[in-house]
Amino acid sequence: MAGNGKSLDGNGKQPVLVVVQMTGGNDFLNTLIPYTNPVYYDSRKTVGIPEGQALPIDDTLAFHPQAAPLKEMYEHGKVAVIQGIGYENSSRSHFRAMDIWHTCEPDKIGDEGWLGRAVRKLDPEKENVLTAVNFGRGLPRALSAPGVPVSSVGDLDNYGLMTGIEEKHRMEALDIFKEMYAPAIGSGPVMDYLSQTGMDVLKGADVLKQAPAKYSSEIEYADNSIAKSLRDVARVHLADLGTRVFYTNHGGYDNHANEYPDHPRLMTELSGAIMDFFQDLKQHDAGDNVVMLVFTEFGRRMKDNGSGTDHGSGGGAFLIGDPIQGGLYAEYPSIRPDDWLYGEDMRHTYDYRGLYATVLEQWLRIDSPEIVGGTYEQLSVLR
Repeated sequence: MAGNGKSLDGNGKQPVLVVVQMTGGNDFLNTLIPYTNPVYYDSRKTVGIPEGQALPIDDTLAFHPQAAPLKEMYEHGKVAVIQGIGYENSSRSHFRAMDIWHTCEPDKIGDEGWLGRAVRKLDPEKENVLTAVNFGRGLPRALSAPGVPVSSVGDLDNYGLMTGIEEKHRMEALDIFKEMYAPAIGSGPVMDYLSQTGMDVLKGADVLKQAPAKYSSEIEYADNSIAKSLRDVARVHLADLGTRVFYTNHGGYDNHANEYPDHPRLMTELSGAIMDFFQDLKQHDAGDNVVMLVFTEFGRRMKDNGSGTDHGSGGGAFLIGDPIQGGLYAEYPSIRPDDWLYGEDMRHTYDYRGLYATVLEQWLRIDSPEIVGGTYEQLSVLR
């Protein structure tokens, strides 16, 4: 049974979770490709990846050609691919689907994020305002829970947007937060949340200023948003400020049009940034207590639309890191036309709340049922 999340396997290090959100609905079918299946090529006349370009991992599945770093980490046993992840009656709305992933409430509007609840268990006395840190504008719903402090940083070198030097930047970020969540949960709860956590966020910024000064590395991260964010995660992790949960996002996955070249670029950015991040931690002997969760709000439809792909279901997620037993988990959705959901989607084969429960119980060592809203099948992904 899960405990208090205080230590990992007796080595004295606390387990750390890094969450990367692929915002927009990543095309899982073009990320882990059924490269020998003719139905795939019949369905994807425009965006299909030629068999000779795909990077095979077995006789049926292959990584996207621009995800070579991810495949290399997979071959070293550091990447678990969770196939067919989703939930019943999958929403095709970006806002609602992400809300469901963030709150574990598929049937109603949730008022707390799953990671916010987790942080409350990890640090019940609110001893550290940096127990959770988000890199990006605003604050992800997953981390929001009344009374739970979370520091949100736009740019570590420039002191962050939520906490920035100029008051107008801070107000801009707060306005973004209100615009994102007021339509779903009402302006009252949003304002209550902001008033409770605003001062904690400001306190966190003063401590975060230490991280860049302490950091040096031989790794040269690329010049793109996800690489910069993961470099910031590395800098704060290596500064040993007690952060247990990091969150960031990589946007641009809503590829209704121009999926080529947009999706290959995203695969290049994401897989390269992840590789650099873990190499950075390895050079500093600081990766054995870090696990990364990479997820998206839904998959895309089986057939392309002549330029891209529309919202679908049956997506995929990844768990990455030294503590992970790499491989394929759950079941790749059937791509037989007779099995398609609504005649156009892959069906999900594994409930996302089981993945969360796996991370919470087996990694962070905290009980999951009240966080994810029940008991779900877990995966044996940790070494």
